[in-house]
Amino acid sequence: MSGNLLCCPMHFVWSTSNREPMISPEWQGRLYSYIGGILKKKNSRLIRAGGLSDHIHLLVSVPSTITFGDLVNAIKSNSSRWVHDNFRKSRSFAWQNGYGGFAVSKSLEPRVMNYITNQEKHHRKADFKKEFIALLEKHRVEYDERYLWD
Repeated sequence: MSGNLLCCPMHFVWSTSNREPMISPEWQGRLYSYIGGILKKKNSRLIRAGGLSDHIHLLVSVPSTITFGDLVNAIKSNSSRWVHDNFRKSRSFAWQNGYGGFAVSKSLEPRVMNYITNQEKHHRKADFKKEFIALLEKHRVEYDERYLWD
């Protein structure tokens, strides 16, 4: 085979630093669009973005040319810089150090897209910490809660 053929949708999740409500509804949509541009430059594609003021969910088509960690680092560093440069009141904006990444089968993509779109409704029942732990457990990711939160 002369090329790499890959279908790798990933659901990435991370919070703002200390889960502070730093993502303003006034620019949240623009942030998602900017992240889409970052991904495009990395030969990736943003399928869906959502979240609340203290965290983000991204469904991303990941190419074979970059590691998950490098892709998330590009998103976080560039989007933080963009927030600082464009919203003076948000100069303290920062993402948490870590992230969660969960493989998504093509058949479940619509369900994950719906989940990401309906974050406000979902969070009437559970805060970010409970949601993230539930995702880890659902995907059978081993973790030590002492190291989840920074």
